[in-house]
Amino acid sequence: MDIRALRYFVEVVKRHSFTKAADALFVTQPTISKMVKQLEEELGTPLIIREGRSFRLSDAGKVAFERGMDVLSAMNQLKNELNDLAGLTRGELVVGLPPMVGVAFFAPVVGAFRERYPGIELKMVEDGALAIENSVRSGELEIGVAVLPVDNSFFQQFAVVRDPLCLIAPAGSPWHGRSTVTLPEIADQNFVLYPEDFTLSSRISHAFREMGKPLNIVGRSAHWDFIVELVNARLGITLLPRSVVERLDRSQYDVIPVSNPWLIWHLALIWQQGGYLSHAARAWIAVTQEVLGGLQ
Repeated sequence: MDIRALRYFVEVVKRHSFTKAADALFVTQPTISKMVKQLEEELGTPLIIREGRSFRLSDAGKVAFERGMDVLSAMNQLKNELNDLAGLTRGELVVGLPPMVGVAFFAPVVGAFRERYPGIELKMVEDGALAIENSVRSGELEIGVAVLPVDNSFFQQFAVVRDPLCLIAPAGSPWHGRSTVTLPEIADQNFVLYPEDFTLSSRISHAFREMGKPLNIVGRSAHWDFIVELVNARLGITLLPRSVVERLDRSQYDVIPVSNPWLIWHLALIWQQGGYLSHAARAWIAVTQEVLGGLQ
């Protein structure tokens, strides 16, 4: 079986889209379609049932996806163990980071790691915290950053930040000069937020449902700098972690902490409890602890 074809099929299912899978794997959509068809021919059964512009898995597709995840996890572990034979003089480490995290915290960790272990090829995978948590759970990633809480029976963790969310509005907003703001006070506004599969998006949506208020979303982006540009263009307001908004030009924006104990950006480095960790991953944990300290 062609492992690459299996990887492409699994990515299509995880992303619920041939186009998104192609973007994630840096290949063309026809390449993805060709490899999935090749896998179906090799297995002798349809895996994906196409329905117009969407698709669903056949019974065989469901089995192939579950077992495919196991195969890819085993292949990653084999690769990590073989890389470990060379110690830390060469190899590869893939770290999952939510888009806001890299800018806010991990640039100095990356610099320290590269200086100390120049032979390790370091790759950053940007995705939502929930997707990263699932990738660590499946073994696709050894290590990544997730939003707490996570399942302590499955993951080990090292907390790196605990931040409240802040309202970001154009300068001179109705909340200018306030020390705090509550969600009911901004509930009727238009919002620019992160993608729906981001953990913070789901928590903000949940908070609005608890209030019995609709959340009026006029735009989404995975990149905080683009979100604040849309705020500056007066498309809407947004909520961002305090550590991120410290980088903003305060002459252009009103930045006000949100008074809500449940809307906290609590991040941790996570890895599987009792699972195999390569020397490179262990080194990354040690460097993170050294550079960032931790909030337990």
